[in-house]
This record gives sequence, C-alpha cells and structure tokens, in this order.
Amino acid sequence: MTTNVPPRLVSRKPLMLFLLALFLLPVAARAAVFAFSDHPRSFRDADWSSIGSLPPASEHPSARVLVLSGRTGGWKGVLAVHSWIVIKRENATRWTRFDVVGWGNPVRVNGWAPDGRWFGSRPAVVADVQGKEAERLIPKIEAAVKEYRFANAGDYRVWPGPNSNTFTATIMRAVPDLAAALPSNAIGRDFRTGPYFGTTDSGTGFELNLWGLLGFKIGWVEGVEINFLGLVAGLDLRHPALKLPGYGRLGMNAILPVRAE
Repeated sequence: MTTNVPPRLVSRKPLMLFLLALFLLPVAARAAVFAFSDHPRSFRDADWSSIGSLPPASEHPSARVLVLSGRTGGWKGVLAVHSWIVIKRENATRWTRFDVVGWGNPVRVNGWAPDGRWFGSRPAVVADVQGKEAERLIPKIEAAVKEYRFANAGDYRVWPGPNSNTFTATIMRAVPDLAAALPSNAIGRDFRTGPYFGTTDSGTGFELNLWGLLGFKIGWVEGVEINFLGLVAGLDLRHPALKLPGYGRLGMNAILPVRAE
C-alpha cells in the first residue's frame, strides 16, 4: 500500500531542510558549546575592565573613531554580540564611548572603559579610522547620536530591536565612510520600522529588509546575507568567510583585536 504525499508538502520539504541546516543547526551547536563553557552567569559576576589596549587619550593626539563589539552575556550570549562606538577628537584629553543598554535611558556615554570587556568578552574592532579622516567623521557621528530616535526609556527591545546593535548600525548608516558592517551575529542591527529596499548601510550594495525579520543583502562590504527572524547566514566576499547564526564569521579574520597606535 502506498501513501500519496501531497505535492505541496513535497515541494516544501527541501526549503524546510535548508532553513534547518542554515539557521537552526548552528544555533543548536552554539548553544551546546555555550552551556558547557566557562562564562559569567550574571551581570555582577562579569569582568567589565579595560583590556589596556588603548593608550590614555593624552598620549594619543590624533583623532580616532572605533566601532567595537563583544559577545554579550546570559542566554543572549548564545546568539549575539553587543556593539558600541568610541571617538576621540584631535588633542582631546579623553576617549568618549557611546552605548545603548536595556535599562533606564538607553543611550549611555562613558558608562564603561572605551576598550572594556563586555560580560568578560574581549572587544574586537569592527572599524578603526584615524587622523584627519576620523576628525572629519566625528561631527557626523555626534549628530547621529544626538538624533537617535529610540533614546527614551522604554524604547529598547531585545528582539528584533531597537537594541544596542540597532543604535550602532544607525550611527554607521549615517556615516557610510566607515566602510564597515557589524558582525552578522549583532542581532538588531537590521531592525527597521518598516519595509526597506535600497542601498546597504555602507552604500556598496543593495538590501531588501522587512522590519529586520526577513531580508537579503548583497554588497562588497556586507557580502551576501540572508536574514531569517533576525538570524543571519551568508558569505563574506572581501575577507572570505562563512557567516553563521550564533557564531558570526568562520574564516579569514576581518574583525581584529583592539590595538594601540
């Protein structure tokens, strides 16, 4: 006796298997690694100290702009990193760090050391611009921070956004000269308040985005990315690598440790 499978179910099976392999299996694997790893169990247990990679601002006269990221904590650490922006004008006597957090007024200035660990995770550099070019970009960054629309208490949402990565992505979107993209596991970076079709944040490609929940990107800086419910898989074209949910990138290292100059 044979059982006839409806053609509609047959046609959906490859798609379901594709989504399982591309999005759910990496998340499950990352969750297993996270469960058995040694990591802070709470905000209070974590190390938030500077890693000592940036010199005192007074010893670094040049202007500088950095975009940094570090894996977050708790259950979010399975999937996501947190990102922030650091600036210093020429001859300024201190670094200025901008973050968004999920309690109180979201936008924080100098809440932590500029190169501080995030939930014990060492920060990595997403973008690093120095000298005259950094000095040119800083006013644009400051204006974008001031104009950030989700800056009131209660605006923050972990998923799909607006969250900390939405903030950093918004600033980077306002300053495409940074020529960088947040890691693919910076969940919330693709959040938008409505459907979007247009250029990618760097201006080097095109993007189709439905509220940050579904989307597709192709560009020189962003590579090729598929967004499914905020999880991103794809390929980095500039620095060959796979992009997998939970892991970020696997391949040539385009995100570097913070370094002094």
